[in-house]
Amino acid sequence: MEIGKKLKEARLGVKLTQEQVAERLFVSRQTISNWENEKSYPDIVSVIRLSDLYSISLDESLKGDTKMLEHLEESTDIVKSNQKLILAVAANMVVFLACLTAAFFLPESVFLIICIFCLAVLSVAYLLYQIVKRI
Repeated sequence: MEIGKKLKEARLGVKLTQEQVAERLFVSRQTISNWENEKSYPDIVSVIRLSDLYSISLDESLKGDTKMLEHLEESTDIVKSNQKLILAVAANMVVFLACLTAAFFLPESVFLIICIFCLAVLSVAYLLYQIVKRI
């Protein structure tokens, strides 16, 4: 069974509304609805609070839902996250050095300069994406 269905059944089992659960977890009612409809997934702290609130074990609430387990693994894997950030910073440095080198040694070509500029913008965008993803 998927996590959304499990959460909804557990909530109904303890006779709570989405609003009541939201108040106890300090989130919005829409957040609870999104979790139950699997539009988004709760973080690990919320999963623990839900298991306490619904009196169900973490094992019972999480087993069988690979998407939820992948979400939790990705959101709690700090080493992988740090590696992606370091890779993004390194790629940005390489692109920056390539842009400087190209600006000094290559003949002036508007097309080439535009391509290099676009590459630099994409590199910075990826770095910002990795930073925002960590927050």
